[in-house]
Amino acid sequence: MFTTLFYIILLIIIADFVLERYLEWLNIRESGKELPDLLKGIFDEEKYAKQQAYLRANHRFGLWSSGFNLLILMLMLLLSGFALVNGFTASLAPHPVWQALVFFGILMLAGGLLNLPFSVYDTFVIEQKFGFNLTTPLTFFLDLVKSVLLTALLGGGLLALIIWIYGKTGSWFWLLAWGIVTLVSVFMAMFYSNLIVPLFNRQTPLPEGELRTAIREFADKVGFKLDNIFVINGSKRSTKGNAYFTGLGPKKRIVLYDTLIEELTVEELVAVLAHEIGHYKKKHVLLALVLGVLQTGFLLFLFSVFVQSASLSAALGVNEPNFHIGMVAFGMLYSPVSLAAGLLVNHISRRNEYKADQFAAENFEPEALASALKKLSVQNLSNMTPHPLYVFFHYSHPPLLQRLEKLKNKE
Repeated sequence: MFTTLFYIILLIIIADFVLERYLEWLNIRESGKELPDLLKGIFDEEKYAKQQAYLRANHRFGLWSSGFNLLILMLMLLLSGFALVNGFTASLAPHPVWQALVFFGILMLAGGLLNLPFSVYDTFVIEQKFGFNLTTPLTFFLDLVKSVLLTALLGGGLLALIIWIYGKTGSWFWLLAWGIVTLVSVFMAMFYSNLIVPLFNRQTPLPEGELRTAIREFADKVGFKLDNIFVINGSKRSTKGNAYFTGLGPKKRIVLYDTLIEELTVEELVAVLAHEIGHYKKKHVLLALVLGVLQTGFLLFLFSVFVQSASLSAALGVNEPNFHIGMVAFGMLYSPVSLAAGLLVNHISRRNEYKADQFAAENFEPEALASALKKLSVQNLSNMTPHPLYVFFHYSHPPLLQRLEKLKNKE
């Protein structure tokens, strides 16, 4: 017998799928339009046709993969799949912590195996066809194994600790759990590049030369102490270029992809670094961390209210409430709240990108940053004309046109 809460969960899942497909339809409909004057000349005719084909290929792939995952989730709900897995884990592991670990282990393993063909197709067909893929089958396999092991060790360990705390403290577990997750978040923010990244990529200090000298001179000019400048071998997997800022305090570092260094001039690279330094100088890195911590606290508090709800477990066909079933059902019900939080975070992120661009323009050269952004968009076959509503829901960075317009005003 399906409960009212079951139908609410079903409605949320279907509504989310329909919304995503509608946004993608708007986005694909917007493509192919005549480029605004600021964007003309960035793509030649052949390259622009390739960008449009890349966008459509990813759109079709998204339809198939998301439709498949919706089908699996609907079958799990309609056929009481979560209840079956829960019953199986209860027979294997009587302790609540081990039940939860085995339960999520089964779900994640099954989900990973079912989605593996899509990952293979995305990497070795779509990305290969459009000239991005440099991943070998061995690298792909090793990445998969490492990711599974890291998720099991770090994610499983954290989950086990939280469930153990829940068993000892009851409904107040969320406060201790929030504290632990916050400590883990701060630790990862500081040491992720030192501990996790080397498992997948090689990072080497940027050698002495024109680029390092130019970066150091700019950093000194704006009063930014920067000793850690690294180059990462992004070309191990893709031709796409990128740069990012990571770490806090003395552990902060800037990481440049080798593909980015190959594509941009020294002035353009310094402009990109100026943008990243702008994020730190304007405390955007700290703000993102604080927002993440607050969002996690709110999520844990809400979950603590519903975790023992018999109605929540019954919605997935389980009569006796437990932590992991409550977690799955709550995750589905929380989806609209998560969507709203994501909209706010993306809005703040886009605003901060403008501010970082402004910092780079005021302290370096707006023309160099504009040129770098154009080259990166061409290199990555970025969508030049995304639909505004799609941007509102999904973009953490403003579209290229809007960034160029603001930079032009700074020239």
